[in-house]
Amino acid sequence: METIVRPATAEDIPELRALIQASVNHLQATDYTESQRQFALGGIFGVDPLMIEDRTYFVAVSDSRISASGGWSRRATPFGSDSSPARDDRMLDPQHNAAKIRALFVHPSFARHGLGSLILNTCEAAAKAAGFRRTELTATLTGVKLFRVRGYEPVEEILLPLSNGENLPVIRMTKQLPAMDTAH
Repeated sequence: METIVRPATAEDIPELRALIQASVNHLQATDYTESQRQFALGGIFGVDPLMIEDRTYFVAVSDSRISASGGWSRRATPFGSDSSPARDDRMLDPQHNAAKIRALFVHPSFARHGLGSLILNTCEAAAKAAGFRRTELTATLTGVKLFRVRGYEPVEEILLPLSNGENLPVIRMTKQLPAMDTAH
């Protein structure tokens, strides 16, 4: 299976929404209840068009369809779509702040093929090239294992309130990026 990674475009949004819904409903079913997943879709789990405009949201394309997506941001918003209550469009300072890794989803048909790591590598490399020394993310319970293997350390558990009165438990995690290689 040949996979290419490219920046997402506005034309990808309908396919991204379908990918996110499939990923959440199938891959997160063992960690979250049906109602948690449904009330998180669209707000907490969703597409942020500003990341697409910033060209910091990527898609993996396998077999002519989007198989995974994820991005990084130089903005303060830690997670969520453009309707997220956590939205904060302030620009971060790479010398003092961590870049935000956001909205990493894999289609269930392509799970366990390394696409999450491929997208994560792309995001970390882009954040590092932009001068960031650290990354931070808000991991679902489903994603914690992948992120730990990839060098992320848990910082705290957060309970995100949902509009139905339930909470969605997530884990804030951080990673120090390796120093830039200055050898020629």
